[in-house]
Amino acid sequence: MKHKSINVALQGGGAHGAFTWGVLDRLLDEQWLDLAAISGTSAGALNGAALKAGLGAHKGAAGRRAARENLNFMWSQVGQMSDNRVVRWLHSLVPMPRGLHRWTEMLSPAAWLDNLTRLFSPYDYGPFYVNPLDGLLRGLPYPDFACATGPSLYVAATNVRTGRIKVFSGTGATPEAIMASACLPTLFRAVEIFDPDTGRIEAFWDGGFTGNPALFPLYRSSLPRDILIIAINPLMRETLPRSPVEIADRVNEVSFNSSLMSQLRAINFVKRLFAQGKLDDGTMKNVLVHLIDDDALMTDLTARSKLMPGPGLLASMKAAGQVAADRFIEDHADKLNTADSFDLTALFPAMRPT
Repeated sequence: MKHKSINVALQGGGAHGAFTWGVLDRLLDEQWLDLAAISGTSAGALNGAALKAGLGAHKGAAGRRAARENLNFMWSQVGQMSDNRVVRWLHSLVPMPRGLHRWTEMLSPAAWLDNLTRLFSPYDYGPFYVNPLDGLLRGLPYPDFACATGPSLYVAATNVRTGRIKVFSGTGATPEAIMASACLPTLFRAVEIFDPDTGRIEAFWDGGFTGNPALFPLYRSSLPRDILIIAINPLMRETLPRSPVEIADRVNEVSFNSSLMSQLRAINFVKRLFAQGKLDDGTMKNVLVHLIDDDALMTDLTARSKLMPGPGLLASMKAAGQVAADRFIEDHADKLNTADSFDLTALFPAMRPT
């Protein structure tokens, strides 16, 4: 295969980010494929930082092994943080009627955690508060996310005061920035970081509210045209949500996909202008869009499972990611650096006057 270079954009979604782990693990097998830049949000930022630090630590095959070691270590540690064994055991006994299934959902540790976040704030812990991601990030085999070598890393977070997106990169891609990108405000205290853009210490929440993931840092002229999006929040659901859990899940998915949809709509608009001859090369970047996802898998899971990263779930998610990446390589590797493999026109049909 001819050597090719692309950018990757990694979506956030809690424990479902193990799917991205599997995708990246499979992509690292391809010696002909180089990653020029990584943009990640929340769980995507964790994956992106681990990937970047590993690839930046060594060159060639050694860098790929280091990246894989970082990812494996990170997710093994995440898997030890919780294990929703009781509900998995209940669900494995017999197929349950919808009402009973809903009852066990409400009794699950994830449900109790969800209810507790409505009553208690992360600030109620006082001096006992600890962000578990801090030790996780600093304990990676290769923890230098801001190293000058390897792919560029862009990490998105949300400025609590302004409600605007903040992208950390270069020397700003610190463990604090990664924690800020993954800071769900109901679970973690806002991460405070000095922002040179505003000249003050700012508080940051999860980047999924404003950029999940942020694509615009990858438009730089020095980077390849190709953006491979690894998506873990379903864009489509054919069935109408009816139960409280299903409704809440779909609201979560729509909310955390809204920024991505807006960015893809803008890319599609620019591509239409290029197709109509209204833009010349050099005026704007005609991005090539690719996507790896598994909507069938993700629609079978609930948003609550994002908060309960049991080892069994993580292993199955990784395996699904490897399969999805393998399928993408087989079907679309030839299109990289040449053409889109994701049809934006199907997602955004042309508006016609009525």
